[in-house]
Amino acid sequence: MITSFNFIGAKLWHSSPLEYLAAEVLELAGNVARDNKKNRIIPRHIQLTVGNNKEMSKLLRTVTIASYSVLPIIHQTLLPTKAGKEKGDNGSASQEF
Repeated sequence: MITSFNFIGAKLWHSSPLEYLAAEVLELAGNVARDNKKNRIIPRHIQLTVGNNKEMSKLLRTVTIASYSVLPIIHQTLLPTKAGKEKGDNGSASQEF
């Protein structure tokens, strides 16, 4: 039989790791904000915090951060081409038929 005390204890037991994780993320995001000379933590600071921490990155790999629209990774095709290539040869298929 589950008593009300055990039920409340289980809630507290499950909330403690979440509280610790939130405190850790906010502390590190605050450090990132301070390094960027900002007084307020924005989603970009949280994204940088999670991306730069190996354990957090692994834990939160499927999490989407709201109000964050810029990916911190530049896709390879958007980078400038190397100087050794010809002008017309960019390595992609032509759209002409």
